[in-house]
Amino acid sequence: MTHPRHRDPLPLGGDDALPYSKGLMARALTAAGVSFDRAYELARGVEIELTRSGDKPIDLDRLRTLAMGVLGVEAGTDAVDRLRRYRQLQELDIPILLLVGGGTGTGKSTVATEAAYRLGITRVTSTDFIRQTMRAFFSAEFMPSIHYSSFEAGRHLESNEGERDVLGGFLDQARNVLVGVRASIERALEEGFSMVLEGVHLVPGFVPPSIDGALVVQCVLAIDSREEHAAHFWSRDAASDGVRPLEKYLDAFPDIRLIQEHIVERARRLDVPVIENTSFDRAIGEVMELVLARAEQFATVAS
Repeated sequence: MTHPRHRDPLPLGGDDALPYSKGLMARALTAAGVSFDRAYELARGVEIELTRSGDKPIDLDRLRTLAMGVLGVEAGTDAVDRLRRYRQLQELDIPILLLVGGGTGTGKSTVATEAAYRLGITRVTSTDFIRQTMRAFFSAEFMPSIHYSSFEAGRHLESNEGERDVLGGFLDQARNVLVGVRASIERALEEGFSMVLEGVHLVPGFVPPSIDGALVVQCVLAIDSREEHAAHFWSRDAASDGVRPLEKYLDAFPDIRLIQEHIVERARRLDVPVIENTSFDRAIGEVMELVLARAEQFATVAS
């Protein structure tokens, strides 16, 4: 099975005739989860050393020695180990399926898009896009929950007293949307494509933790602080020029928090990694670490 995704060879020189490149090395290091500052510091340090010695080809053992000199023993060893595992990931001949769940406003789409870029994956899909597509095929009378936002889906479950079942409505919507999600996954895997899926509907336990013939990695993003979570909606409102109206989300903030709490509780109960997304660099680093660790585990079992 093939899995079309963009792969840059490591710029180490030697047999592949690709000369050392500071830019490509920094990109490979950041793709492997090394911070931007350390990646460029190491890439520059290697360039200086190679220019001084006139020795163009380089292997991972020598790179490790140089990295320890530039970044220190611990950070240098970690950087090259990440690069080694990144190359191992690139050599896997199976599709990658990265599932990024979490409550509304936790930065799922931003992290998912960056992870896809670093992994060379061109297919990035949101479960809300799938929900919007399903709305065109299923009427509000037949499938009411998909015609609301995730935190408003409980409206169709209002009791005679006007009380809403926020979690009940959300979970009903998630089950319905996941029918379309599974179809999207099956289509991608049939064609041999890797894919990143993000969305609130990727509730732990609703999606199978493993799929034959694919490397599946699932995580949940969360923001523990109410203040920092609310601040995400202010930022999103400014970035979208009002397309995502701030008032709508702030008015529903207690319901959004309730749904996040439920997703996080399920994730911890089912051993799905929960990543605190208060720092983008740290969050994307943790996501990449999950992918690299899963790939290493997969390669070990396969060997």
